[in-house]
Amino acid sequence: MELTDRITSLGEGGGDPAYLVGEFRRTTLIVPLTTTDADTDAQHPLVAAGGLMSAVSGGIRWLYAFTDEEALARFARARGEDGRDWPYLAMLGARLLDAVVPMSDVPAGVAVNVADGDGSMLFPPVAGIVPDAFAVDVDPDADGGHGAVA
Repeated sequence: MELTDRITSLGEGGGDPAYLVGEFRRTTLIVPLTTTDADTDAQHPLVAAGGLMSAVSGGIRWLYAFTDEEALARFARARGEDGRDWPYLAMLGARLLDAVVPMSDVPAGVAVNVADGDGSMLFPPVAGIVPDAFAVDVDPDADGGHGAVA
């Protein structure tokens, strides 16, 4: 079953959240790059020109990721920007969580297929999704510094 099928299943009240995270980690995703002034944050290397496109909401940096070019095209249309080129990288979900999230200046998660309504999914910066050192629900000072969940 593909990631999009697992997202739909979970949204309909079925599926296993832990298996969904595993499927996300194994899936190659399309991650758009910043190209316009509105997409960039010159002060942050993760999202400066040519970096990964994201948005900050509620103190969390949400990295945009898509399961295929069609999902990215729907996102472009929703933004009214389907007439321009959309450069992107293809990377495993695991790399996004384990290597890219730690580079963020604020807690970071991944927003998948954000223009798809019921077919979208947020993978927030919590234990079991991102490394514990970057999870907002882990207290690094609890349990003698071993990172007990807060």
